[in-house]
Amino acid sequence: MLSGILERVLPASQLRTSDNLVQDLDLSAGDSRAKRSAFWSMLTLSAVIAAGGVLTDSTATVIGAMIIAPLSTPIMGIALGIVRQNQTGAVRTVVLGCLLVIGVGVVFSVVVPAGYDLMKNDQVAGRTSPGLLDLVAALATGAAGAVGLSRRDVAAVLPGVAIAISLVPPLVVVGVCLGKGALWLAAGAAVLFLSNLLALVFAGMVVFAASGHGIPREARDARSGSRARLVLGLLFSFVFVLLAANTTATLLVEVWTHRAGQAADRWVSEQPNASVTSVYTASRTLHVEVRVQEEPPPVDALLADLRGRVPDQLRVVVETTRGERVEAGSVGG
Repeated sequence: MLSGILERVLPASQLRTSDNLVQDLDLSAGDSRAKRSAFWSMLTLSAVIAAGGVLTDSTATVIGAMIIAPLSTPIMGIALGIVRQNQTGAVRTVVLGCLLVIGVGVVFSVVVPAGYDLMKNDQVAGRTSPGLLDLVAALATGAAGAVGLSRRDVAAVLPGVAIAISLVPPLVVVGVCLGKGALWLAAGAAVLFLSNLLALVFAGMVVFAASGHGIPREARDARSGSRARLVLGLLFSFVFVLLAANTTATLLVEVWTHRAGQAADRWVSEQPNASVTSVYTASRTLHVEVRVQEEPPPVDALLADLRGRVPDQLRVVVETTRGERVEAGSVGG
């Protein structure tokens, strides 16, 4: 059954040769000077475009940077190199490319005003808190990209793969956050990039091996193959644990925020013409925004209702449409 599925996904009549893949993915094969010149030029330009898109919160600009970013080429080259047990220097290229893009982000961070809340920028906020679904999507995207590279008749999917997999924008966000001293946000964006990179390599290895691009069993170096799989397995496990922990934390915050919203609705229910407009959590602070025509109800009742429904020591701030800001205190404090 499995062989039948593979034949449908990777029909022998449409498969490209290993030499074709090597020419496309190995920057040291063929006219290496021209390949490297094109790679570094396009990577630098995509980093600049991505930085501009991130700092102006422009989704269209960021998508443009994704389309022209060539970073997936050496990453897929890593996957092909592992399958063929051939050292191509792709790892070094990827590392240097990452440092270049992060450096561009750091340089662009100088234009960000002091005190600017990075989390109010959707391009930053959307790339600093990755979860397990991001990993699942990256695996599917990596598989689609590897299939597109392996088959002659579906190369048209590759621009879509470039958009779906996020490589350069997270690295730019890492640089911007580092430049502003937001280390936790930088770490979150770095984990997103690392999960996407590992997903591309893993999916690429599976597809390239299934496409027959591996070397014969008798020619394999068992020790080299085992070492590569061990390193990838450890990195993948590390990223999986981080994403699982972040996903769990995100779900818990959603639950607590929902409970807080219900408590806030009860809190203002007895006051005429009062309503809760927003409840959200940021930096261990629960923000409750209410629409009132007079003074809001005493906050002690809100704190009492929240106790046992959200974690203790969570700070509560009430903000009204009249421009008032009330520091209610901490839950259970």
